[in-house]
Amino acid sequence: MQKNKVYIETYGCQMNLADTEIVQGLLGENGYDLTPNADEADVVLINTCSIRDNAEQRIYGRLGNFKNLKNSKPDLVVGILGCMAERLRKDLVEQKSVVDLVVGPDEYRRLPELIDVAYSGDKGIGVRLSRTETYDDIVPHREDGLQAWISVMRGCDKFCTFCVVPFTRGRERSKPVHSILEEIESLSKRGFKDITLLGQNVNSYRDNDFQFADLLNACAKVDRSVRIRFTTSHPQDLSEDLLNTIADNHNICNYIHLPVQSGSDRILELMNRTYTINHYLNLIEMARKIIPGVSFSTDIIAGFPTETYEDHVKTIDVIRKVRYDGAYMFKYSPREGTKSYKMKDDVAENIKGKRLQEIIDLQQQISYEINQELIGREQVVLIEGFSKKSDQFFAGRTDTNKVVIVPVHKDLKKGLYARVKINRATQATLFGNFVGHDKVINENLALIA
Repeated sequence: MQKNKVYIETYGCQMNLADTEIVQGLLGENGYDLTPNADEADVVLINTCSIRDNAEQRIYGRLGNFKNLKNSKPDLVVGILGCMAERLRKDLVEQKSVVDLVVGPDEYRRLPELIDVAYSGDKGIGVRLSRTETYDDIVPHREDGLQAWISVMRGCDKFCTFCVVPFTRGRERSKPVHSILEEIESLSKRGFKDITLLGQNVNSYRDNDFQFADLLNACAKVDRSVRIRFTTSHPQDLSEDLLNTIADNHNICNYIHLPVQSGSDRILELMNRTYTINHYLNLIEMARKIIPGVSFSTDIIAGFPTETYEDHVKTIDVIRKVRYDGAYMFKYSPREGTKSYKMKDDVAENIKGKRLQEIIDLQQQISYEINQELIGREQVVLIEGFSKKSDQFFAGRTDTNKVVIVPVHKDLKKGLYARVKINRATQATLFGNFVGHDKVINENLALIA
């Protein structure tokens, strides 16, 4: 029996999605076919995330489902990829008999070999970290579409005390410039229009004399009709040069994800975040002067060890001062292997939950108020296709990462940039009417008859 059908599920961030595309490309080169149906697969892979405990618990639950599938298909190979594979390899191999394969983020090249090991009846294990692996010569598998992600660097050197990434993805190393530009050129030819450059801290990108601002500038020049985004930035390394690069290129999106984590300098020091709130707020002010209309999103952790009510109030104060367009907000989750894991998790769960809800409520109110200010104004929207709720409406996105819903129009289609006048807004979505095509961007397009 040919054992060449692979089913992959992906959990976690965009970097995990990008890694899945690398894995799919690698397996495709080695004779494996992809299937969207686990029941048809000979190999089932779960690409995992270890950032928060609830993500890991979801994976354990999913393994229970695949155990049932394996009972009916004894030859099925079940594998765990990614951060969880590296962090919990002993538990996965010794206690979860359903798992045949455990492969960390730097060992994907060995997947075909390790799958063969699993077929022979042994456990396929590859979890070593690398200081050099960037997969720069691997062509990721991507279905046709408008949005794509490119990992421009891997790993992290910051060692925030709450974060497992340096231990699960290793130290920082950057993908060569030429490889990234070739990938963008290829994606442009295939019709992709929104490309995100990924890294745990993209500001640390280095390829010889090329720094991240240089890379961003070069990427923007490949095709001016392609939007360029990036994530994530660390406040310590966000430079004025980078902000000027965004301002100087109309196709680099006016959107910066800048995690603050806490509004308290004391907590930031315990987190090893290496900046103060004053430094952070000065960055926000500088960015708004250099890039008119720039939008910000952030990450916030509620209930970090020893966090007091006064610390929490300082976080609330920062949210009010910055007025983020959006935020990813979580309760603190101890991760084994990190420095904070050794700290006493002394903030009660109900207190964490209450503080988190206060943060969420405030942020949702601010997001709503910011979006209300856009009513009556025009926004440039990349049409991504029909809305999820109705084929009578298109859905698209602004360069500030806001979702826009617009009625279907004969002059609109997927992949075009449209000017939309906003007439209604919620805290998460803008609604408007088609005004016309965007002349500046569409001068670069051959899509409009």
